[in-house]
Amino acid sequence: MPGSYPPPPPTLAGDLETISRFLNSPTALQRRLRTFRDLRFVSDRLLTQRFRTSGGAVLYEMSEPFVTDRAVTAVGAGSEYPSANLPTGTAGIAAVSKWGQKVPITDEEITRNVYGGAAVDRNLRKVVNSIIKQVDSVTMSAIGSAVTQTFDVTASAGVAWTGATPTILRDILEAKAVVVGLNLGYMPDTLALNDTAYAIVMSDEKITNALRRETMDSPVYTGEVEVIAGLRIVVSPAITTPTVLDSTQLGGMADEQANAPGYAMSDLAVQVKSIRVDSADKWDLQGRRLTVPVVQEPGAAVELINTGV
Repeated sequence: MPGSYPPPPPTLAGDLETISRFLNSPTALQRRLRTFRDLRFVSDRLLTQRFRTSGGAVLYEMSEPFVTDRAVTAVGAGSEYPSANLPTGTAGIAAVSKWGQKVPITDEEITRNVYGGAAVDRNLRKVVNSIIKQVDSVTMSAIGSAVTQTFDVTASAGVAWTGATPTILRDILEAKAVVVGLNLGYMPDTLALNDTAYAIVMSDEKITNALRRETMDSPVYTGEVEVIAGLRIVVSPAITTPTVLDSTQLGGMADEQANAPGYAMSDLAVQVKSIRVDSADKWDLQGRRLTVPVVQEPGAAVELINTGV
């Protein structure tokens, strides 16, 4: 009998034997990880570049100049073009860390659940989400330490976003102008907010009044504002300070691809392995990500301070 393509994700409902076969298959685990589309690293959305690691570390250049070391001059007819050098930035090195943990799931927990696969699914999500939380925390700390540019929303008679008459849209545009004004080729494309700041931005009357009306795409119905002032909005509880940034220039994640046997990896870059412990009648679900955040261009971001959130 011919099968369907693409094959459906593995089914986690069934007896202990069925679930054991699933846990013994890295391919089945990988397919299941692909269905966790609501779990995403904010790290990979803010630092979009990718670096190759060698020997557990990555070498990179920080604040690399975007112009040559000499001014462009007029070239006469038949004359050679003047040569210029491409300056390099400050060299930096970052060591890759292996962030991971494991959780147990007993045979009794599987068999005593009406849908035994639900217990496996729940524990898998917990492992992946815990790694996401840790890596995102490390990434935001790295960004916060490297980025020194700030825009004070209360300067020039401005008020905090939690005040009576905030000018949120203008604050975002002015912060964007700070990055563009460096004239280093940065083009901000992302606004990073935590959930509280996102709620305030989305419900601001000046912003909602400027949105399209008579459409079901309104935030009143969808609960989302995806783009504002040409900036894609990224929301995560790991973000402590509203930040405007150029995600293509700010930096990237350096993942080490360790091809250890038995591990399944999806586009989340999290590797998961199930280990049978027969002496205790249980499985250990082990997850990890070998990575380090690299902030290459600190000037590509600016933090909005004194917003009140």
